[in-house]
Amino acid sequence: MMTASTAFFSKFSLAGQVALVTGSARGLGLCMARALAGCGAHVLVNGRQTGAVDAAVAAMKAEGMAASALSFDVTDDAASQAAFARLDAEFGRLDILVNNVGMRLRKTLAAATAAEIRELLEVDLVAGMLLSKRAAERMVRQQYGRLITVTSVLGEVTRAGDALYPAAKQGLTGMMRALATEYARHGITSNAIAPGTFVTETNVAMAADPQIGPAVGARNPMGRWGQPEEIATAAVFLASPASSFVNGHVLVVDGGLSVQM
Repeated sequence: MMTASTAFFSKFSLAGQVALVTGSARGLGLCMARALAGCGAHVLVNGRQTGAVDAAVAAMKAEGMAASALSFDVTDDAASQAAFARLDAEFGRLDILVNNVGMRLRKTLAAATAAEIRELLEVDLVAGMLLSKRAAERMVRQQYGRLITVTSVLGEVTRAGDALYPAAKQGLTGMMRALATEYARHGITSNAIAPGTFVTETNVAMAADPQIGPAVGARNPMGRWGQPEEIATAAVFLASPASSFVNGHVLVVDGGLSVQM
């Protein structure tokens, strides 16, 4: 017998759904992939390094989660098309896309080379647009889907000396909002998650530094860095039926960093 409480919690169930999380062999991507799988989705783990992807999938399966490897470089258009063809053949649907892959380059515009600018935009912006295009094509056919784009607090604000990354992330925010208006009539929502400073593999050395780590934490009203698992529930909410009327929204997960002067 379904009670009021079980009916409520069922809105967060992802049972029977298929999710692709890019860049999910480690870090925030892996935490989000595990959370989606923990709520019942079959998660396609993605990354460029096949060994790391396979290890993540094996660990998830060992815990009873449904997961498969889908290794490809998101900037390789031919590889991306082939990956979606494999997805079609094996699952015949895609319910959730989490655009998580990104690269970081802390440089002024004056210091950045043309090659560096193009590479960052290809990874952080163009790849997300093409993946969203392919995912949306499938979601339109099934008249349901969740497009989730991982941006950054620097997709909302900027600071001197760091021109490229905020530009790309703000471009992703614009893309997310455009998709929210373009696909809503097909039962597809488009939203973003904007993380603040998290202790991931990329930032672990900074967080552990006796001067930099505490200084970064002190900038946050909560006085600390975020832990990777703290982003997981945001992904589950936006991926689930519980967010059915949330569209075109940036969910900031930063402990209040972006609102403190």
